Amino acid sequence: MTPTLIIISLVLIGILMMLIEFLLTPGMGFAGIVGLASFVGACVYAFLKAGTQTGTIVTAVVAVIVVILFIWMLRGKTWKKLEQKEQIDSKANTEVEKVSVGDKGVTLSRLAPMGKVKFDKVTCEVKTLDGKYIDPGQEVEVIAVDDNEVTVKPINK
Repeated sequence: MTPTLIIISLVLIGILMMLIEFLLTPGMGFAGIVGLASFVGACVYAFLKAGTQTGTIVTAVVAVIVVILFIWMLRGKTWKKLEQKEQIDSKANTEVEKVSVGDKGVTLSRLAPMGKVKFDKVTCEVKTLDGKYIDPGQEVEVIAVDDNEVTVKPINK
């Protein structure tokens, strides 16, 4: 194979791999790495086997090709495939806003030290005072509500 054919083949392989990377598998994956390595290989091979003038021309052509591919990729919104499109607008444990200090409820699960408690018509996750364990079905009282976190203590009868 002649050096010219090898250089052209490496550039064409680079273009093909970059197109595969942009169109089929966006991100910096195997095809992108092989494409860039092929471009670099074509430039290095041109300098080593065909001389400085040919190496400079091949490097300039490869640089133009890479710039055109990147512009085409960005205009084609290829990166939109990687972008998160859903927006999360929910809140965790919103029922806490309906609970206040002094409210009484019944544990639905074992508080070890966190668990579920039912206060009238509101059910929310709570934690126990000092990390104590409380069995299901026990009455508890709210002693603090801080930053969306309810702290309870058992009611001793």
